[in-house]
Order: sequence, then C-alpha cells, then structure tokens
Amino acid sequence: MKGPENVLLVVDVQNDFMPGGALAVPHGDEIVPIVNRLAAAFEHVVLTQDWHPRDHSSFAANHAGRQPFETIGLPYGEQVLWPVHCVQGTTGAALHAGLDVPHARLVIRKGYRRDVDSYSAFVEADRKTPTGLTGYLREHSVVRVWCCGLATDYCVAWSALDARAAGFEVVMIEDACRAIDLDGSLARARQQLDSAGVVRMSSTQALV
Repeated sequence: MKGPENVLLVVDVQNDFMPGGALAVPHGDEIVPIVNRLAAAFEHVVLTQDWHPRDHSSFAANHAGRQPFETIGLPYGEQVLWPVHCVQGTTGAALHAGLDVPHARLVIRKGYRRDVDSYSAFVEADRKTPTGLTGYLREHSVVRVWCCGLATDYCVAWSALDARAAGFEVVMIEDACRAIDLDGSLARARQQLDSAGVVRMSSTQALV
C-alpha cells in the first residue's frame, strides 16, 4: 500500500459524467473498477465532486440563445458553456454507486459558486480562489499526487497541473481517466501535462 506521502485524487466520478448522464464522458463508467483497485492500494484518498447551483453561469441554459459547448467571455476569461449537470443534491451529482472507496478522507466540492466555474480541485477557474486542498495536503505531508477520474482533458488535467504548480510531484493514471476531447482538448491537455512535468502511466504501472 502506498503510504501517507502519496494521495490518490479521484476526480468527479459522478452519475452525470457517466453514459446516459447530462454531460456524459464516453466510456466513463469503464474507469470505476480501475479506480476501486487503485484506491485499495492507497492509504490516503481524496474525492472531488462537481457541485453546481442550478443557476450556474457555466450552464448554456442560463444564457439566452446560447447552446452547450459554445464559449463566452466571463469576468475571469473564456468559459465553455455546458449542459446543466451535477446540480447540488440531485442524483446526477451523486458519486457513482459502484465507486467503492470507504476510506476516502475528504470530499472537495467545486463549482458551487454561481459566478465562477471550477475544473481544478485546487484553484477555481478565476485562477485566484483556492479550494483549500493545497493546504490540506501540505498539512498531511503529502509529496506525490496521483490523479484519476473524469474528464482527462478538463477537471483531471486542470487538477494535475495545479498540483504540479503547488509543488507536488504528480502522476496521471491514464487508463483510470476518460476524456471529452472537445475540439482537440485531449491533445492540448497532454501537451500541457508533459510540459509541466506530470508523469503519465497506467494503473498496472502505478500498482507496482
């Protein structure tokens, strides 16, 4: 088992990101058994949960004449408009029923402020507002963050990049992630991850 200097960060394994969900990530359900195997090998696990109010500014439905996956400018920069998803307290926002991580120590909820989105588990999309995860990990003497979940090219990649920027060693476990891949977003994310020094490996390699 990987000791307390390692943390497995499980990003947004929620119903709305699964096949049939409001913002389905293709084959997203395939990662659940892989995440469970990984989690069993870690002493320290943290989960994240997308947790939006229904009137969230990132929802296309809240902008007259706009469609999902268009982009608009918000005060903090360009924002993709999404279908309504992971609304607080709904079944869609719940963690997947097959996720078996009873020893997870912390759930970070993100995107709960109406006017700012939050892909990353560390810093919201305004790039100024911290979630508190950096301080939590430092207080627990974490050195290395292992990332998995949904979606590779958005919340997982942003979390991995921000973990790296905060000074942690970072590994992305690629087969324990799935991507949306919107207009080449997966290739861009991989390039950014490589440039930042994020290590990419398989779950088999991670479990050695």
